[in-house]
Amino acid sequence: MLTEKALPARIRVASKTARLVLAAMMLAALSGCSSTMYLLQAADGEWHVIHGRQPIVQVIDDPRTSQPLIRELAEVREARRFASRVLKLPNNDSYRTYVKIDRPYVVWNVVAAPALSVRPKQWCFPIAGCVAYRGYFSERSARAFAAGLQRRGYDVVVEGVPAYSTLGKLPDPVMSTMMRYGSDELASMIFHELAHQLLYVPNDSRFDEAFAVTVQDEGLKRWLEYRGQSARIKVAEEQRADERQFMALLRRTRDRLARLYASAAPRREKLRRKRRIFAGLGTDIQALERRLGVRWPSYDKWIAAGLNNADLASVDTYYDCVPGFERLLRQQDDDLPRFYAAARKLAREPKSKRDARLCSNPAGTGLDSGVAPRAPPLS
Repeated sequence: MLTEKALPARIRVASKTARLVLAAMMLAALSGCSSTMYLLQAADGEWHVIHGRQPIVQVIDDPRTSQPLIRELAEVREARRFASRVLKLPNNDSYRTYVKIDRPYVVWNVVAAPALSVRPKQWCFPIAGCVAYRGYFSERSARAFAAGLQRRGYDVVVEGVPAYSTLGKLPDPVMSTMMRYGSDELASMIFHELAHQLLYVPNDSRFDEAFAVTVQDEGLKRWLEYRGQSARIKVAEEQRADERQFMALLRRTRDRLARLYASAAPRREKLRRKRRIFAGLGTDIQALERRLGVRWPSYDKWIAAGLNNADLASVDTYYDCVPGFERLLRQQDDDLPRFYAAARKLAREPKSKRDARLCSNPAGTGLDSGVAPRAPPLS
């Protein structure tokens, strides 16, 4: 799924892939598993999305369609063809239809982490395996679930999601909730979600999201080159440089917290120092904005809402492994099919080997040893 926790200077954050496969969910629900109600709401929400689709060409030809939407959908069609023809992403029925969603987001994600850990809580589902969030088609349901986690001592964040993918199991449409971010971001979303359809490793969200982010960024660069928009390429590169400074700030804070949580300090002292570190992070973000001469409104809202472990865990999932994938792309001489093949080869390796090869903070390095008291499992 694509969440709206915006990255610096552009409204493109980590896209999360929905593991909402209708048939699998219904079978799981009928089997009497403890997540029946969750799976049923997901299946019902997905049914309404799929049921409301229209071919993009029909929407464009409809005299009731506004001119701005016609222009945007015409670009979507071109970007979709480019994705398969040039980027060699799956050539299927996804993103060839359009659906109007009558709410600000299609899904709301709940991300949680223990009070003394920066590792996100995992939930496991059919087909997709374990992921670091739960998605709800109702904001009220998402916030009710988040409130229950907070009562049990978790740090929690609820994020609006304008787009998601079913990994090619269903013909994913372009959604109206995707359209407000501009043409570059819209093309990026399509490239990102098709990358998930090309390669997905169950139980390894960091690998999956970093691979898709790398394909997305490279795809956008090539898309702008194809359209002769060199000025926009320069802007995107400058924005990405700002992003890297921001992500480095978050990573330093996360690692500092992980060392604190793994220390022998008393729990009360850890919580006190945690509050001080997060207060300092808010100040550092604002200082970085001033130094770069940029304004990140979404992060200002993030600070105002109160920074916590779930925020950092969410970012960690998407970006820690991106530099490793970018190196892998360069090692393949920027040849995308060779890059895809190399990534598939890595996907067959043990997770510890993948992390060591790709990620800036490999799992199991000793940071964040999980010494916080374990919460009881969710029902």
